[in-house]
Amino acid sequence: MSGIKHFLLVFDHAKDELLEQLDFGDDAERAVEEYAVREAKYRDSSAVDIVLVGSDSIETVKVTHSTYFEGFNRGSRNRILDKLLSN
Repeated sequence: MSGIKHFLLVFDHAKDELLEQLDFGDDAERAVEEYAVREAKYRDSSAVDIVLVGSDSIETVKVTHSTYFEGFNRGSRNRILDKLLSN
């Protein structure tokens, strides 16, 4: 049995919002099927990212793909503010 779990993230850049976060555990086949469903659903939306990630935990994904959870704009603002405040 593999230690890899499969997570599907759907992020809307126009809204700067994570629309969906799905956990498929070790069911890679179902994860890929749902990925294909989301790709078809959002095919005409260039603002939406559909990302299928394999990782040991959602906590790791939140670190490695943090912008999907904190938002691209909010994350950038927070990094800039942190840098300014640390000086």
